[in-house]
Amino acid sequence: MAQNIIFVGPMGAGKTTIGKQLARQLGRDFYDSDRVIEERTGANIPLIFEMEGEAGFRRREKATIQELLGQENIILATGGGAVLDPDNRELFSRHGYVIYLCAPLEQLLKRTANDSGRPLLQTPDPKKKLQEILATRTPLYREVADTVIETDGNPVRLVIKRLATLIAENEL
Repeated sequence: MAQNIIFVGPMGAGKTTIGKQLARQLGRDFYDSDRVIEERTGANIPLIFEMEGEAGFRRREKATIQELLGQENIILATGGGAVLDPDNRELFSRHGYVIYLCAPLEQLLKRTANDSGRPLLQTPDPKKKLQEILATRTPLYREVADTVIETDGNPVRLVIKRLATLIAENEL
């Protein structure tokens, strides 16, 4: 039985892009927990942060992840901060194979520079904020990861090919 594949990692690492293409290639359903929250609320993530604060968003995120991981054989891209909640980390470990997508700070900054949908980076010094975020979250990504994949400088198709091989070898 194929198990869920769960992508964790910082914003800009490629979780959604790679997850969508991998799901298409494997014939699996793909979900991005942030997009599911936006679809259900009719509001974008920055607005949810503005109206409910980060704590309100994290409650929605936790409930959404719990529901999505009740399914089998899906590919899930999680929000970068989903690993902050110990219950989410436990869910990831129990309900799937966790792939930590990572990239160097400069690459993450480049990929997120013009994206106003990243409320935590709407600050005078996004680089400093991203460094702080990575300092907190990187150990948590590593804690839950079954595999770590570096996405920097690699074309998406090569990352997908590597992941497809990994999935086949591990009978995921």
